Amino acid sequence: MSHLLQPFLDYVFMQRAVLGTVAIALSATPVGCFLTLRRMSLMGDAMSHAILPGVAVGFLVSGLSLGAMTVGGIVAGLAVAVLTGAVTRATGQREDASLAAFYLISLALGVLLVSLRGSNVDLMHILFGSVLALNDAALRLLCVIATLTLVTLAVVWRPLVLECVDPTFLRSVSRWSGPVHLIFLGLVVLNLVAGFQALGTLLSVGMMILPALCARFWCRNLGPMVALAMGVAIAASVAGLVASYEWSLPSGPAITLSLGAIYLFSLICGPKDGILARFRPRPHFHS
Repeated sequence: MSHLLQPFLDYVFMQRAVLGTVAIALSATPVGCFLTLRRMSLMGDAMSHAILPGVAVGFLVSGLSLGAMTVGGIVAGLAVAVLTGAVTRATGQREDASLAAFYLISLALGVLLVSLRGSNVDLMHILFGSVLALNDAALRLLCVIATLTLVTLAVVWRPLVLECVDPTFLRSVSRWSGPVHLIFLGLVVLNLVAGFQALGTLLSVGMMILPALCARFWCRNLGPMVALAMGVAIAASVAGLVASYEWSLPSGPAITLSLGAIYLFSLICGPKDGILARFRPRPHFHS
């Protein structure tokens, strides 16, 4: 055990990496739990691609500038969310179809913009991140976004839960429905932008969705589900960083594959709709 923990004690870049991933885990996993409950998991994946053109524009303007790429990503993500809603209302096309169209356009445009000026290294940095190269500015940004997300969720928790359960009822008894939905979309974009700093635009959604899917196999109540998802994300982050250090693996994919391993274990062994649980005898009611 001490051998596994030694890199975090000896190297500052490993300490920065674990601090950054813990901040993302605490911030993104609650948002992922709500996406899962709302059956919008694929929306997170689509939005992670949607921020790419904004990140690319920030890169073209200022190079690998944290501030420029962050602002560009937020603007692009919010723009795609607004355009998706506008197209859905104006044409009657389903929201998932509109989102799929815009995320494909965004992904292609973002890759094209980065390739105009950057090298393959720059493109790989933006797409897959560099969690082992987080600096003080990136850590501050991750911690600020984590704090803002947790405070915002605490304020809108009850209407957000009600919107997941019965959005029609919420619209009938409160004016919170529209603002809560927009706030939630903003939190999704904000956390994807934060995640791209460490895991890249393609893998940042993994930290948001996979822990929530794992927790769903073990509990049904939202509070325990969020807590378990946070724990899963932190454990997988540490395991992925250790694997990356020990075997010289890319850190972002190592963390995501660690999450994938926990998901497969939960899929098989989870007591709530896991594969093995379906073969266990169920108790019968007795009169």
